[in-house]
Amino acid sequence: MSQPPVYVCKLSVEEKKFAAVNLNETDAVRELKIEEIRQWILRNKDLCARTDDFFILRFLRGCKFDVEKTKKKFCNYHELRARSPEWYSYRDPFLPELLELFDLGVFLPLRKVDSEGRMVILIRVAVHDPIKHKQANVFKAGKMILDVAIKQNEMVSLHGVKVVFDLNGVTLNHALQMPPSVVKRLVHSWQGCYPMRIQSMDFVNAPIYVNVVLNVFKQFMSHKLRKRIHIHNQGIKAIHKIVPTNILPIEYGGTDGTLQDLKEYWTHVVQDNQDWFAEDEKYKMIL
Repeated sequence: MSQPPVYVCKLSVEEKKFAAVNLNETDAVRELKIEEIRQWILRNKDLCARTDDFFILRFLRGCKFDVEKTKKKFCNYHELRARSPEWYSYRDPFLPELLELFDLGVFLPLRKVDSEGRMVILIRVAVHDPIKHKQANVFKAGKMILDVAIKQNEMVSLHGVKVVFDLNGVTLNHALQMPPSVVKRLVHSWQGCYPMRIQSMDFVNAPIYVNVVLNVFKQFMSHKLRKRIHIHNQGIKAIHKIVPTNILPIEYGGTDGTLQDLKEYWTHVVQDNQDWFAEDEKYKMIL
């Protein structure tokens, strides 16, 4: 059996200081805790998981090197994958139903980080047709892009993500795709499963009834995550207060290419990872 890839630290002096102060990470602690988690994975016969250094490190950083919290999040993540085949199975990036959603641009991480090193993820909530497109496929397409966006991006594991939800054009039919059971599982995936920290959630182009919908989400959120929600009613210019224009696409008043550029970029990235997605399906909890 081949050995899993070894993590080689390439953090700058300042990034190491940031990791030590904010994540409880030092060179000595990192190596020790990665090996501790790896041995725990190998002993856990119900868990089929990757054991390479950086995959484990992302979970440790997401839990500020608290080993017990890391184990819990690790189990949550792999159990979610096992219990949600509609999100995590048949993730072929060439499937027509997924290509259509990639082309619509429902989920678009920006290619440059913000001034605090955070990845900004633009989620265009209402660009899909809720009559035509299954919500499960919308989530599948988004999670595919998220997985490839963060799997090698070290800055995400250090600084987390900033999520911007564009609610322009949202309708009752979009809301009906999100019953409480789905919302509960989605929120659980955000706060209890993925190896990244959500630093803020900003809702732009919010309709006047947005709080009615958000209250359903909030009932499943931790107090910490609820405090990171911000609602903006001033139209598209509100996004400029939260995201630098030099990393936004032109359609959002930015200067970093067009939405079409961004959609094509992520479509190519997920397609380049077709073999990785096929291999990745085996990693989940054995129920």
